[in-house]
Amino acid sequence: MHFKHPEILYFLFLLIVPILVHLFQLRRFKTSYFTNVRFLKELAVQTRKSSKIKKRLLLATRLLLLTCAIIAFAQPFFEAKDSKNASNEMYIILDNSFSMQAKGKKGELLKRAVQELLENTPETAQFSLLTNTENYWNTDIKSSKSALQNLKYSAAPFELSSIMAKIKAHKSAHKKDILIISDAVGLTENDIKNTDSEEKPYFILSEAEQKNNVSIDSVYINQTLENFYEIGVNLSAYGENFKPVSTALYNQNKLIAKTIINFDTKKKKINFTIPKEAFHGYVSIEDNGLTYDNKLFFSISKNKKTNVISIGEPEKSNFLSRIYTPAEFNYNNYAISSLDYNGLEKQNTIILNELTEIPQALQTTLKAFVSKGGNLVIIPSEKSSVSNLNSFLGNFGKVQFNNLKRESRLITKINFDHPLFSGVFENKITNFQYPKTNSSFDISSPYPAVLSYEDQGAFVTAVQNPTAGITVFSAPINSVNSNFQQSPLIVPLFYKIAQNNQKTGVNALTIGNNQPYFVDVLLTKDAILEVKGTEDSFIPIQQILNNKVKLTFNDFPETAGNYSIFDKKEWVENLSFNYKRTESDLSRVNTNVISDFKTADTISTIFNTLQTERTDSQIWKWFVIFALLFLALEMAIIKFVK
Repeated sequence: MHFKHPEILYFLFLLIVPILVHLFQLRRFKTSYFTNVRFLKELAVQTRKSSKIKKRLLLATRLLLLTCAIIAFAQPFFEAKDSKNASNEMYIILDNSFSMQAKGKKGELLKRAVQELLENTPETAQFSLLTNTENYWNTDIKSSKSALQNLKYSAAPFELSSIMAKIKAHKSAHKKDILIISDAVGLTENDIKNTDSEEKPYFILSEAEQKNNVSIDSVYINQTLENFYEIGVNLSAYGENFKPVSTALYNQNKLIAKTIINFDTKKKKINFTIPKEAFHGYVSIEDNGLTYDNKLFFSISKNKKTNVISIGEPEKSNFLSRIYTPAEFNYNNYAISSLDYNGLEKQNTIILNELTEIPQALQTTLKAFVSKGGNLVIIPSEKSSVSNLNSFLGNFGKVQFNNLKRESRLITKINFDHPLFSGVFENKITNFQYPKTNSSFDISSPYPAVLSYEDQGAFVTAVQNPTAGITVFSAPINSVNSNFQQSPLIVPLFYKIAQNNQKTGVNALTIGNNQPYFVDVLLTKDAILEVKGTEDSFIPIQQILNNKVKLTFNDFPETAGNYSIFDKKEWVENLSFNYKRTESDLSRVNTNVISDFKTADTISTIFNTLQTERTDSQIWKWFVIFALLFLALEMAIIKFVK
């Protein structure tokens, strides 16, 4: 037992006072007997004995009364079990990712967690509240009530390690109590390892009852017909025993097609046919799972011809005119001697086809062209200078040419996952007719090959550049050196190269991906582009590149939907944004990951536990009660004991 004011215990010396008074009252007196009262002798003896008992009882009660009163003023207490952490700071991490839309026993997981916080957090408790996107430092439940009630679902996934890093960086002289409220969807062991806390955090697992969910994953142009687009829609089903799902296609909020899907497999693909014209709408489904992935917004821009130019001997470039047809491309070929440098900046794609030497003036122009979002293709000649090629390629990346090999090599491997082949093949093929080259350069490249030889050497590689596409061939592809022009691979490859960064297909950007977006527009010096939706608008980071503007969106917009780009009040083009589909699979919960945490079922349990373990047991009130009881006992003895 401990005392808050132990110095008051010195007053226990006052106990000697009632003892002295008692001893004074018990002094012996000389007794004289008179004849007329002798018959009362026996009664007097009995009265004197009862008086001694009464005085001793009064002494005991007064001593106990005084003792209890003094101890009560000293405020005794039993020290708390976890008193050393009584000054800890509380940090509450609340997961507001889209997976928290799932239904639990008492409604949506996030809404229920917010309600429990509002109802069970002590009004006097100070804490810091951190969500996926927002931080509220050193607040209390009254101050954060409005923020909690208006908390929205975040497009950013729940990344515990990054939030824990914020808490660690928040300097404090006190230790930290951390409370995590999440459904643990996608939580990994690395997130747990990076908690790096002296005390293991408390974890409240918000568990969904209904884990079935259907998600729209992607939309693309499956086939382009003369007057129509065939739109492909990929869907995923997570869970078991699905009911038929209604799927609809809207253009400008106008229903244009609807169908029912039966999920006999986990992955499903459906097709819609729409007129070959601009589109600005969405695909939607109706299911009993999460709602954030039930719509996928997309736009299709009006067809614009792509400007392509090849530089090289005309007889070696004839095959390009058969790929870049007038219906979709403005294609021209020029020999190096007749090239107009001023026209290069207006091109979308430039192909250097078997140039023996790349002049320094052309290198400078092409460097500026690539930096402004242009696509560049380099096809070497057998007579090309390796040093000249490497000097030029050094401006764009780490691709380097080595010595020419005069030996036949088969092209046997296709990188189906490369962006240049995305959406080209329905199935991965292995038994196609292998094209070959009779002579080729060895290429050293840190970037994934698009096409490879049988010895794993790169035939085509592409420099990874966020603003432009630089594609490098390792061998000439004229009909003398190679039969690649007769291969079915040549058409999709060159077609995709020319349309890299061009808006010729489905436009459906993902919020938070930070991939640059290029707008074909000429702006004045001080003009800026603004992106507007139905409910909000924002100005993205932008850079003027000749006849284009490069836009970077970072984490904007916050809401998925159909948007439009405006130059002041003039409409420029449409684009669409969607949330990442990382939260769609509600079964991605590994309970073993949180086994090292202190777990609880409710928020009130944690607050009650902390208060119980860290609050001293005050027992001075009991001594006050005992003092009052002894006072009452003393009064009773005086009144009733003779």
